Amino acid sequence: MGRGPGIRITQEAAYRFTVDFGDLIAGLVVDEAPPAGEGLGPCPEQLLVAAVSNCLCASMVFALGKFRQEAGGVAADAHCRIVRNAEGRLRIGGIEVAIALGQPAETLPRLDRVLEQFERFCTVSQSVEAGIPVAVTVQDGTGRRLR
Repeated sequence: MGRGPGIRITQEAAYRFTVDFGDLIAGLVVDEAPPAGEGLGPCPEQLLVAAVSNCLCASMVFALGKFRQEAGGVAADAHCRIVRNAEGRLRIGGIEVAIALGQPAETLPRLDRVLEQFERFCTVSQSVEAGIPVAVTVQDGTGRRLR
């Protein structure tokens, strides 16, 4: 395996940085929340939660596609839990991702197989889970919790 995707990050002021993704998009401004930073962009914790959630949602779409199913859209609400370690330093103690499918479960006949395997396709969450617990729930378009 070779080198994966990369970025370049440059300090602009105090805790504010610009993340350069190359030719993909314009630079993304990231910042710490007040009082350390000015809150002018997402903080590192939000970026990690976004990466985990995005990968899980994409993995859900991929798993659905394997069975030629369309969920009518996939969305997620996610957050992390901040804790202090033994030295009193802030750490991410866990990430929770609640995935919502756009269709009722009854319209997705092989959904049980999808739910059984989609997380294993997620490069980011499976990697992060080595150090941070990731809890995932899924609900269908009617709001019924499937797992």
